[in-house]
Amino acid sequence: MVDRAELRIAEPLVRFIEERALPGTGIDPARFWSGMAAILTRFAPENAGLLRIRDDLQRRLDHWHDGRAGQPVDQPAYQAFLRDIGYLVDEPAAFTVDPANVDAEVATLAGPQLVVPILNARFLLNAANARWGSLYDALYGTDAIPGVAAGPNYDPVRGAAVIGWARSFLDRTVPLAAGSWRDWTGDAPLLADPVQLAGRAGDNWLFRHHGLHIELVVDRTHPVGRTDPAGLADVILESALTAIADLEDSIAAVDAADKVAAYANWLGLMAGTLEACFTKDGHAVTRRLAADRAYTTPDGTRFTLPGRSVMFVRNVGHLMTTPAIRLPGGAEAPEGIVDAVITSLIALHDVKGPRANSRAGSIYIVKPKMHGPAEAAFTDRLFDAVEDLLALPRHTIKIGVMDEERRTSANLAACIHAVRHRIVFVNTGFLDRTGDEMHSAMRAGPMIRKGAMKAADWIAAYEDRNVQIGLACGLAGRAQIGKGMWAAPDRMADMLAQKHAHPASGATTAWVPSPTAATLHATHYHAIDVAARQSARAAEPVTSLDRLLTIPVATAPPSPDEVREELDNNAQGILGYVVRWIDQGIGCSKVLDIHDIGLMEDRATLRISSQHMANWLLHGIATPAQVDDALRRMAAKVDAQNAGDPAYRPMAGNEADSIAFRAARALVFEGLDQPNGYTEPLLHRFRAHRKTADATMQQVAA
Repeated sequence: MVDRAELRIAEPLVRFIEERALPGTGIDPARFWSGMAAILTRFAPENAGLLRIRDDLQRRLDHWHDGRAGQPVDQPAYQAFLRDIGYLVDEPAAFTVDPANVDAEVATLAGPQLVVPILNARFLLNAANARWGSLYDALYGTDAIPGVAAGPNYDPVRGAAVIGWARSFLDRTVPLAAGSWRDWTGDAPLLADPVQLAGRAGDNWLFRHHGLHIELVVDRTHPVGRTDPAGLADVILESALTAIADLEDSIAAVDAADKVAAYANWLGLMAGTLEACFTKDGHAVTRRLAADRAYTTPDGTRFTLPGRSVMFVRNVGHLMTTPAIRLPGGAEAPEGIVDAVITSLIALHDVKGPRANSRAGSIYIVKPKMHGPAEAAFTDRLFDAVEDLLALPRHTIKIGVMDEERRTSANLAACIHAVRHRIVFVNTGFLDRTGDEMHSAMRAGPMIRKGAMKAADWIAAYEDRNVQIGLACGLAGRAQIGKGMWAAPDRMADMLAQKHAHPASGATTAWVPSPTAATLHATHYHAIDVAARQSARAAEPVTSLDRLLTIPVATAPPSPDEVREELDNNAQGILGYVVRWIDQGIGCSKVLDIHDIGLMEDRATLRISSQHMANWLLHGIATPAQVDDALRRMAAKVDAQNAGDPAYRPMAGNEADSIAFRAARALVFEGLDQPNGYTEPLLHRFRAHRKTADATMQQVAA
């Protein structure tokens, strides 16, 4: 550890800040560290106070439910109680958010959004470069259309099906004045709406629809183009307008080395220098950030379009602390405060540089897991202080609010009001929101089965209120209203059939698990005019709190078979994710579920599954022996699912010594005592144990 401005800081972090992050910003190390120390001195005690309020509210909720065990919830009495304890606050007077200098990709355009773990440079580059994607590739290589390619080489039958689908898409999106794109032979297309023609790039044609671009690649020497009457080799769609580099739920970062690796990748994005070298199909590949794309308008004017998605960075929430910085007295610094300072410092390389990320000169930070307007106001003041340290104009740092905690959902307008000058994003998160729903009402009774949660009335109210309140607060045309992730990256046909519901709801963006999914999801934003949907929905009354606050307790006990099935499903999901998090430091990956379907999982998965099992244990629906039996049996299943991974450490038969298995078990049996049901404290504890054990083994081997 190194001393800087009364702080004790891990040497790798000091080196990174002083040798890599600060140069080029105009800020010297002494000023930076003294500013960091002042911010921590000011905000760390308030951060701790907000966490004590969370704990106190939970104690009051537990006591209220304990005193009414077995009784249905009386909504008027319940809401009066919530107001009395400060859980519910008064609605603010009507207002309109007013963030300034917001990029069009965030404020006015509607399109897909990627979320990517910041520790994986290759994934980061894929996400940043997912601004443009091949529709032909997305259709050909997935189940988006029926059938599969015959063999590894180009299958002309499969190709014809792809071309037919794409031509029908063009007929719907940029219709010709007469005839069909299926009959196009390559002459200058006469469009039904000539304004849709945006420009040319060589022989390529560029169109615009609902603010998004479509490029027809004409290349008669291409294997596909040379067999096409028009020479059409591909259809390129503008896809992921924005992407989130995630420091939170999708990574395993428990110490200074992890944090420095994460910050270094964010620096590479902001400075435009990020690269990833890897082997693909036996060949060495170096991946870099894509360049902007050049075109010429029909009248001969040259212009460019961004080649990359506009990047947000998701900081951690208020709960966790980091050993990378220790305060006077030795306590760990609040990690969310450290993230706010350092990710903003790094973003100066974009704001003061070529502005390759935000052309408007803003810094985009997603803030997760805030509980209510007081915590939102705290973050607003924190960002003020960071702007002062970095000599930035007020509200340069923008905030994306994750509406994923019950107290935020119930007070969403007040939360938005607290950050009204810098908010550019409000998004829902089903898994975390359900985990908090269960923990908040843990003692109200046994919860319905996890699968039934998706059809529960409170979920529908939650999703509706997020859009309705966002529109009432003026987010339309000023900020994103977002929806959650499609978790099954191999099920693109299902995504095409279902995810149109997100733009149809009036949401301007929704999360996708891959660049391919982003390209396919982009077709939904051509099919649906989101601005028109927002105009229609703006007239709706806001869905009532009664529906939102309906607690999803079961009205009848599950059968023994249902109990076993639910325990197995939860146990398998927990173990499948935890074993990679603890043993390999992988925070997001495609994890096989109990039915062997690959799902992109992050830490929110654990919160809902572990809280559900803890709830059933508390209310006697399941016994400890049944839970342990499920965990042991599912450990064997997860081992089998990972048999092809040489880095995998089997759990079955080694449960007592498997750090990953012990972590999974603790998430359930200690779930009742975890703050708001979060999994981070236990995961960090067991991951640190794993890293220490591995380091010791390496020393012994050496």
